[in-house]
Amino acid sequence: MANGALRPAASFLLLLNFCMYAIVLGICGWAMNRIINYGGSGIAGANAATDYFVSVSLIAGVVGAGACLFGLNHLISWGPGSLPAAAAVASVAWSLTMLALGFASKHIRLHTDSERLRALEAFVIILSATMLLYIGAIHGSAQK
Repeated sequence: MANGALRPAASFLLLLNFCMYAIVLGICGWAMNRIINYGGSGIAGANAATDYFVSVSLIAGVVGAGACLFGLNHLISWGPGSLPAAAAVASVAWSLTMLALGFASKHIRLHTDSERLRALEAFVIILSATMLLYIGAIHGSAQK
């Protein structure tokens, strides 16, 4: 595939990932506020994995949003000089998102009644796939 052919796909995935990480940060911020104010039982439908799931998802959201800023810099320049930084930070964000996916699967297995936490689980699951596709798109542009 030509070098410029993956640029629109990478742009779309970058925008999608940034919006989804922003939503994850919003839900995690709400959940962390409830956990701090009311303890672990402050969230209706919380289970034993909730605290860990929210904490790791919050960290993954912050790193993922930062990775999107590096990705924006790479999309603007679209050269070999900005690719290593964008790919490295995106890989770290994907790794943390996969860790959050592990806690999400445990959270799903233990069942929850909170619709917000179910939405957070869904966003983490979708982000684990879209971030991998984004990493593939920016690495595909480096192939000759």
